[in-house]
Amino acid sequence: MTATDVRLWTVAEYRRMTETGILNPDERVELIDGQIISMSAKNPPHAATNLCAADYLRNLVTGLALIRIQDPITLSTNSEPEPDIAVVQIDPRLYQDFHPAPANIFLLVEIADTTLETDRKRKAPAYARAGVADYWILDVNRWQVYVFREPPDGNYQLETVFNEDDVLSMLAFPEIEVQISRLFP
Repeated sequence: MTATDVRLWTVAEYRRMTETGILNPDERVELIDGQIISMSAKNPPHAATNLCAADYLRNLVTGLALIRIQDPITLSTNSEPEPDIAVVQIDPRLYQDFHPAPANIFLLVEIADTTLETDRKRKAPAYARAGVADYWILDVNRWQVYVFREPPDGNYQLETVFNEDDVLSMLAFPEIEVQISRLFP
């Protein structure tokens, strides 16, 4: 058997692929660990939960943070995923000149309808390696929230599952209570 090396891409190369038309700007792809990954279709439960959670979180952090919905973040020179929701530092220019980086990120949220394993096994490690301290997955099938924290060595050391009747807080804003049931439609 012949071993084949995988060609990994940088963020700069990935962006140039869109600019030159190699990748269609409407293609649902993201760059994770140098690989261009197809994103799953947004089923109605996913879309509804994304809207509901983003609106609820926006109301909770008004004046403290910005909510970005399915927009890129730059984790490293070879990762530029598009999380469903990113709670980020307020930037007066609304990130016109750059995408938020780990230092700007308070919380990342992925919505899982059919992607729970991908969000846990591909995205969680990428977010942990970048040092994102607070990462949540909203499971629309079980109305549960998987919370990942403590990434000091590039892996999340703590994974907790919360149910719809539970309340939790973002690490960045411990005084704000997030009611799990309000994240779902």
